[in-house]
Amino acid sequence: MNGYATPDHDAVTAAPGGLLDLLKVAAVVLDGGGHIALWSPEIEQLLGYTAEEALRQRADRLLIAPENRPRGRELFAQVRSGDRWAGVFPLRHRDGTERAVEFRTMRLLDSEGQPHLLGLATDATTVRKVERDLALSHSLVHQTPLGIAVFDNDLRWVGVNPALERINGVPEEAVLGRRLGEVLPGLDVEVIEARMRHVLKTGRPLLDQQTVGRTAGDEQDRAYSESYHRIEDTDGRVLGLAMAVLDVTERQQAAAEVAQARQHLSVIADAGGRIGTTLDLQQTARELADVVVSHLADLAAVDVLESVVAHGTIAPVSGGAPAEFRALAVAAGYPTDAIHAADPVGELATYGSSRIITQCVRRARPVLVEHVDTKMMRRIARDARAAKTLREAGAHSYMAVPLMARGKVLGTLTLYRTVDERAFDDRDQVLASELAARAAICIDNARLYGRERGTALTLQRSLLPATPAEREGLDIAARYRPALSEVGGDWYDVLPLGPGRTGLVVGDVMGKGVQAAAIMGQLSTATRALARLDLPPAELLRHLDDIAGSLGDAIATCVYAVCDLRAGICSLSSAGHLPPVLAGPDGGATLVDVPGGVPLGVGGVEFGTVELELAPGSLLALYTDGLVEKRGEPIDSGLTMLTRLLGNAGPSLQRTSDSLLGALSPEPDDDVALLLVRTRP
Repeated sequence: MNGYATPDHDAVTAAPGGLLDLLKVAAVVLDGGGHIALWSPEIEQLLGYTAEEALRQRADRLLIAPENRPRGRELFAQVRSGDRWAGVFPLRHRDGTERAVEFRTMRLLDSEGQPHLLGLATDATTVRKVERDLALSHSLVHQTPLGIAVFDNDLRWVGVNPALERINGVPEEAVLGRRLGEVLPGLDVEVIEARMRHVLKTGRPLLDQQTVGRTAGDEQDRAYSESYHRIEDTDGRVLGLAMAVLDVTERQQAAAEVAQARQHLSVIADAGGRIGTTLDLQQTARELADVVVSHLADLAAVDVLESVVAHGTIAPVSGGAPAEFRALAVAAGYPTDAIHAADPVGELATYGSSRIITQCVRRARPVLVEHVDTKMMRRIARDARAAKTLREAGAHSYMAVPLMARGKVLGTLTLYRTVDERAFDDRDQVLASELAARAAICIDNARLYGRERGTALTLQRSLLPATPAEREGLDIAARYRPALSEVGGDWYDVLPLGPGRTGLVVGDVMGKGVQAAAIMGQLSTATRALARLDLPPAELLRHLDDIAGSLGDAIATCVYAVCDLRAGICSLSSAGHLPPVLAGPDGGATLVDVPGGVPLGVGGVEFGTVELELAPGSLLALYTDGLVEKRGEPIDSGLTMLTRLLGNAGPSLQRTSDSLLGALSPEPDDDVALLLVRTRP
């Protein structure tokens, strides 16, 4: 990056630069005998001796410490003979200290041919600092991805760095001495030069000024962030202006994408609160249609397969068979007759295999028609009259999204744009699919709820333990969340063992359905009975193992803990169960390393025990795998997240329990049992 010239005072001279003033270069002259002949004010400032004190003195005796004088005389003789010398030499200051002085020396001859020695000197520390600053400046200017330009007071290019050469698409030599508009007419030259003149006039920098345009290096417009600074010398004279340029096109695009993602999340959040407020099929469909026309479409309809509505079953649409739908909801974002083009709510409609809505449910994939023509409209609308109504309403873009829950298609969500001139695109399809997926879960839950409600409620009420009783010295919170599809065999319990002693148990019977729940009930009852004997954890698990072995093919994992508040310890044993989590009073949470054990029902293996110190305020979490295990993800991810959340647990264990369930298993594929116990301070 080239430098720039200082303003001329006349046709011959130019204003001085400030570098020599910064270095404070001093001069001293020695005669042929080594006596000081000339002594400049700068050397006086550097070494402290006045001219009266220094002149006619032997330089080596006045300025050099005794141990350095031989080397000083050697250098003097070298320069006196005609050789130059440059380097750093220590000189003695008037206050008795030594100063490192950098020299440039040379021999001078007077009119009689007698040799003298000229020494140009400056403080070596100052030289090193200036060198570092210059090296840093050079490195920053030439290696930074930030484009940097220097302009003179007439707004002509004086220099550019390599980064700006790349941004401009023009080499430095092609811009020097020219105005901005002569080189880059594709930019908003008037605005940029107005900013330059403002900074030159006021001295106040302008930062992060936005410009959109194109340079010689671009084929399309890009966005730039520019910052302007006035350049002045040490005396305050204005030398020109520096401009820093950063290509922020990607940043602006990313910001737009972030804004869109936030809007996307906002829509999803709104949908989460508005869809699925009840377990009624038609109400859930209306909620979905209302959310869609609020955020995404001008017209929407929700149609569910007749088998889902009539029988609570999901009959797949395959081959060339037609599909039977029941219209559950229609909504429009504004008053329009186009709403009558949809199937009337509550009526049965049959569509052939070539219709878009049938293809959507058969293939279980969204169908996006960005621009609807007359031919495509016949495959979309239910009949010719509906097609005419939609065309007159301005329907120009269409999308059908399957309502999929647990891998099965329940129906479709269809969307139209009429007054919104934008066609549906891939991002709209993603959002519509997410909304449809959320609604489909709610619809399927409603379907399952109607069929399984009685059985599920009976099992839960009869087999799950009651809410744990309060225990002195302990805060306790427990949660059980059944799987969405089928009841399992997870359980928890809190068992009083005597003053200051409490038993804690969490277990998981392998399998699903009534059999798993029945085995869970037997093991839970056996645990309560054995706990009354006040057995050590490992011995209790050994007895449970024997009982499980007598129940046929029953296999279960279990962790049993005894908290002794008087001793301040907790003893734990595990039968193949996931490790508990212990969070100390300081908030640090770790997995408890319990000696390995096999599940109950395997038999023949001893159970180990670990003792934990329970400081006041300690939090112990026992849980089943449904809390941390997700399909397609390693269980370590769930354990890591659980540990992190418990490390930041708040004072309310009830809220913490709900927060853990919401974060780790909002829609569990497996039962979840969670038991949190905290020792009171």
